[in-house]
Amino acid sequence: MTAPAAALPTYLKKLTHLRQGVTKYGKAPHKPILLLTFIELFEKGEITANKVYISPELVALFKEIFALLVKTAHKADFFFPFYHLSGEGFWTIRTRLGVPLQVYIGNFNKLHEAVDYGCFSEELYALLHRKEHRDVLKTALLDRYFPDTKNSYLAIKQGSYIQNLQRYLLNESTASYALPESAANEEELFIRGGLFKKLVPQVYNHTCCMSGMRLVSSHGYSMIDACHIVPFSLSKDDKVNNGLALCPNLHRAFDRGLVSVSEKLRILVSDAIAEDLTNAYALLHLRGKTLTLPFGEKHFPSAANLAWHREQVFKGIGPMNYIFALFLKFCGKRSLMFLWLMDMMFCRVCFSHW
Repeated sequence: MTAPAAALPTYLKKLTHLRQGVTKYGKAPHKPILLLTFIELFEKGEITANKVYISPELVALFKEIFALLVKTAHKADFFFPFYHLSGEGFWTIRTRLGVPLQVYIGNFNKLHEAVDYGCFSEELYALLHRKEHRDVLKTALLDRYFPDTKNSYLAIKQGSYIQNLQRYLLNESTASYALPESAANEEELFIRGGLFKKLVPQVYNHTCCMSGMRLVSSHGYSMIDACHIVPFSLSKDDKVNNGLALCPNLHRAFDRGLVSVSEKLRILVSDAIAEDLTNAYALLHLRGKTLTLPFGEKHFPSAANLAWHREQVFKGIGPMNYIFALFLKFCGKRSLMFLWLMDMMFCRVCFSHW
């Protein structure tokens, strides 16, 4: 891609003469912050096509840069510049329906629901791909909009916002990040939800903790889900110790109470199901297996949360699970083969009468 160097003066003027809303705290800094966010993503090689999707990483980086550069009482609302930057002539937003927006975007959730991605003008996109042009635009933005904080920003820039939040979600920090689920926190909740989905599979090495399945494609896609033990809607808890890494079918089975985890971290399977046990993927084959745990005890699933799931979601302990629990308590592992044979016989009888 050949960058049109002749266009650089034009875009220097455009980027240093942005239309900014005026508030009681001064001119809104959101548009230049978003542009600096885009520039950093180009620097990291994370924008490789002229389509910028709304992702937790994008929103988190915006908030991080905002915190480092803005010292006024402006709120770090991401939805505002992503939408309004389209009025500057070099940024376009594409809707999911492919038609122009017919409604006012007044909060983050509306933006995320309506907008598919944003894209740059071809000239600006080409300029941002060249480091020498990118550096000129970045310096101009910092000099024009943040002359008092640019030096400290450049000195401190270490990803502190994202790193601190990740440490909290990984249960490695005692800092409180509890948030009520309200419109004012939509963007923060979006970031945290995205990090939860990313971090839980990571600490389990992208391995289903029940089946042991591990599948990562050469494109970086994983078939392992991050499953909340206690639903976020009830707990507001998105730490990794409120999560399990599960393959999609076991994620659904866990959410529906067909499987759970005992106090001894062994897999429980509801007696309220009947399966063809000749199928290698039958849930009942998992009964009694020890859960595969993540690295680091601080990442282990919360005993209190697992107890909640057994009591509130699991579909009850029928006779076989009850016998299994008693044998484990009093006889230990030596009884497992005997119990497995009993389980096979019991479930074949159930299946034949289903």
